[in-house]
Amino acid sequence: MKTKVLLNGVGRVGKAILRIALKNKNFEIVAINEINSNIKSIAYSINYDSTYGAIEDKFKAYNGYIQNSINKIKILNHKQLQDINLSDIDIIIDASGSGVDIKKLKKLPIKAIFLTHPNKDADINMILGVNEEKLDLKYHKIISTSSCNATALLPILKLIDEKKSIEYGDIVTIHPLLNHQRVLDSGCIGSQDRDIECNLEFGRSATQNIIPSKTTTIEACSLVMDKINSDIISSNSLRVPTSTVGVISVTLFIKNSITKDELLELCKEYEANQKFNIILNNYEPLVSSDFQAQKYTTIIDHRFSDVKMNKMIKLTIWYDNEWGYASKVVDILKYTINLNKV
Repeated sequence: MKTKVLLNGVGRVGKAILRIALKNKNFEIVAINEINSNIKSIAYSINYDSTYGAIEDKFKAYNGYIQNSINKIKILNHKQLQDINLSDIDIIIDASGSGVDIKKLKKLPIKAIFLTHPNKDADINMILGVNEEKLDLKYHKIISTSSCNATALLPILKLIDEKKSIEYGDIVTIHPLLNHQRVLDSGCIGSQDRDIECNLEFGRSATQNIIPSKTTTIEACSLVMDKINSDIISSNSLRVPTSTVGVISVTLFIKNSITKDELLELCKEYEANQKFNIILNNYEPLVSSDFQAQKYTTIIDHRFSDVKMNKMIKLTIWYDNEWGYASKVVDILKYTINLNKV
């Protein structure tokens, strides 16, 4: 019997998770909880997407559920997960993007809850290729799948740190626009999750500007791997007017010497022997749209890989911040189910 999953929220990431999950055999999404009460609108948004195109087996809207030729999914409209009857649910994926009360979540009669954002109070923050071996559902009920940026960055940082020991560095995330930004200039935008009351830059037109910002990438990394934190790695972000696919410019200073050939060999060896679709080495003259819908999440563009004085490493890392990240959420669920037989 397949593991039964409730998906809380079908925004950009939630919809990508659903589309990817429809093709897997390990679990099935049997219910969606969504603030939007218009079932026809929910079906339409799943069927059609301006970035990733339309799905072939389209859903139709009915009273209380959506259905295609294979899947029937209940549609719920509860503000709180605590108000939902979870008797037929094994796992919850919370892709709502809203704040959560960990204490209340732990009381839910459910085996595991996956949060698609970093959370310092979660039982574990998890990134494949970094710390999946620590997962144990006996102790970990609230599981954060971290962020798209940290998912892309941390596997290669861990590899370099284990081999050469990172001393300090800097990253710049070049990130596509997000739904909370504005098409035209307007007032400032707040963010409860980031404790920001009024961000003036995010009130500017996302389609007309490159917008500088802070990033929580390194903070998210530190919740998974203690050593990678803001004491040794500085960071900032640039929001750009593209729909998806981000890139991270990485500069690292290491304790033990390395050559460019050694660096390339490390990356090639990892790619050849990895258990999950994480690192992909690119040598082609590609641009951001070429990595759209790519399941690999740490795509190292070796046109720009470099080493200076055997101590400074320069890397450029591509990742699809929606589809790629969602694919790792699905992979984490499959890993959890196979490991714990949920």
